[in-house]
Amino acid sequence: MTATTVDAAELRRRTQELLAAYPPGATDRLDFLRARFDAGLAWVHYPEGLGGLAAPRTLQAVVDAELEDAGAPDNDPRRIGIGLGMAAPTILGFGTDEQKQRFLRPLWTGEEVWCQLFSEPGAGSDLAALGTRAVREGEDWVVNGQKVWTSSAHVARWAILIARTDPDLPKHKGITYFLCDMTDPGVDVRPLRQVTGEAEFNEVFLTDVRIPDARRLGEIGDGWRVAQTTLNNERVAIGGMRIPREGGMIGPVAKTWRERTDLRTHDLHQRLLKLWVDSEVARLTGERLRQQMAMGQPGPEGAGMKLGFARLNQEISGLEVELLGEEGLLYEDWTMRRPELVDFTGRDAGYRYLRSKGNSIEGGTSEVLLNIVAERVLGLPSEPRTDKDVAWKDLAR
Repeated sequence: MTATTVDAAELRRRTQELLAAYPPGATDRLDFLRARFDAGLAWVHYPEGLGGLAAPRTLQAVVDAELEDAGAPDNDPRRIGIGLGMAAPTILGFGTDEQKQRFLRPLWTGEEVWCQLFSEPGAGSDLAALGTRAVREGEDWVVNGQKVWTSSAHVARWAILIARTDPDLPKHKGITYFLCDMTDPGVDVRPLRQVTGEAEFNEVFLTDVRIPDARRLGEIGDGWRVAQTTLNNERVAIGGMRIPREGGMIGPVAKTWRERTDLRTHDLHQRLLKLWVDSEVARLTGERLRQQMAMGQPGPEGAGMKLGFARLNQEISGLEVELLGEEGLLYEDWTMRRPELVDFTGRDAGYRYLRSKGNSIEGGTSEVLLNIVAERVLGLPSEPRTDKDVAWKDLAR
């Protein structure tokens, strides 16, 4: 089957067949999700046999609308966002046939949660300087190192991992990409308490963790190129989420403004208007970016979207705290919780203000993303790099 033989009408027909065979009200949720994947209606632009029908990506909305109208369950995409937005496209692009068959179905159904073992204490913004080592021993790789700021590591079954396999090469080379079983011996997950009081992030210690070579993704030493697929998709996933008009962070502020006339001032009104317009521009830009993605792989434009997402969240949450005055300082759920995902909805303004500070770090710091936009989007000269041809083992640390 090719993309030219699958149109909207055909997808509606297939969706109705799925609903008839597996009525949502009478079918176990997981059984329905598995059947949807097997019918090629999970992500229609993926190949046949891998949850898709090789159809145009834009037609996914047709399937989603039919299923939503029928009250069908979804796969809780926010809970498994790292798997859907980062691991899946990387496995699809670089995985073997066996890896695709093994990992994509339980990833999409949410049976297996994924996390990302990239950042390190000494290599966060400069990810290519990572020091976690993987040494080949027969058909296994023995991995030692430490990762940090790992969302969902405490609930994840699998992780996408990059490690250094050749310290004699410059830092962007000699890196290899792996799929790591988080239940293996030697994987130690420890909570990192944040300013919000939660421990959504983790640090992960890897001590003599054995990873079979069959779980290597891509060629040995080609991990940096493989990781670019992950990072580009990550930035789109963070900054390019589909939201309705007045959705996201601007929604609660606009609601408070309409309901609490006693809080209004001219200055706050002007700032709110500007941020509302900025939010709408960002939303429409995200729609355009998703249309571009439908034609191919995400590019550096995702860095610009993620930059705007972080700035807007921080400015809007700051305005919300100012608007509420003393009420904005209240934060009722200051507890050592370990949530599976970040949830800005239904929380205090103080929580949103504190949590938004992390938006300019996660998914690539704003400083790094500014360089990406400058060099790869605007075509400006790159910054001088004195370490470009220096072996990683000889770099000052």
